[in-house]
Amino acid sequence: MISLTTNLFTMWKRIIFMIAFIGATLLGSSISYAAYIAPPSTVGEAVVLIDADTKEILFAKNPDKWMHPASTTKMVTLLTALELKGTQLDELATISSYATSMEESNLGVRVGDQITLEAVIEGMMVASGNDAAVVVAENVSGSVEKFGKDMTRIATKAGAKNSVFLNPHGLTQMGHHSTARDLAMIAAYGMKYQMFRDKVANDYYKVPYQNRAPVTIRTTNHFIRNKYPGANGLKTGFTNAAGECLIASATRNGHTMIVVMLNDDNRWEEAVQFLDYGFKLRGVI
Repeated sequence: MISLTTNLFTMWKRIIFMIAFIGATLLGSSISYAAYIAPPSTVGEAVVLIDADTKEILFAKNPDKWMHPASTTKMVTLLTALELKGTQLDELATISSYATSMEESNLGVRVGDQITLEAVIEGMMVASGNDAAVVVAENVSGSVEKFGKDMTRIATKAGAKNSVFLNPHGLTQMGHHSTARDLAMIAAYGMKYQMFRDKVANDYYKVPYQNRAPVTIRTTNHFIRNKYPGANGLKTGFTNAAGECLIASATRNGHTMIVVMLNDDNRWEEAVQFLDYGFKLRGVI
């Protein structure tokens, strides 16, 4: 009788254990499923979402495909100028006739204008000025060709592995290329520096010419214009070869997310979706 009671007790212990195990397994699966957040869909040809603080890639589509970067190139122009001439930006810039001959979009500088190099840089980033980009290149490195080599070197320092920059503006040129991953790494590198952050976040800028009236310009970046919570950059781009491009960044609760979208006809909407996705992954509302 004692043996029978003991066996029944043992059997019930096993049954209770199995029920508890199955329940825990199902609950764990439920929690794992609930914790999974599906990434947004994208029509972009090459897209990368990066946590700028850790450099972790949170989403990637064709991250290492060679692409025309268009005016996202000017982000590298900015970084190169800051790295090479950051303490001398208050000097007056020399403006060549070659710079003023650039096709649009332009800042509108003229030969003989009295304006500091820093103001030209600010105008370049807000207006996406091709003329301003050439002014920066010529004043920092002496020529567009030399500046292109400096850009490639600085980009490599920032973590780029598959990029070659031949000009400061991003107008289509054979051999001038980058990747979504490289641009994300460069952006994350740049956003660590306050001077860089200050110059990629402007909605409006009053260009302070010393020889003529100031001119107020507005950013070409509708992501910044639309006041996405925490938006603080970064750069648009378009050429026929590159398509619609955007590098968008935002910071919330000390966390910075950056998304790079190359040849993406839905860049404005997708930028918001991908940044929201990144912040959710990090538990930031």
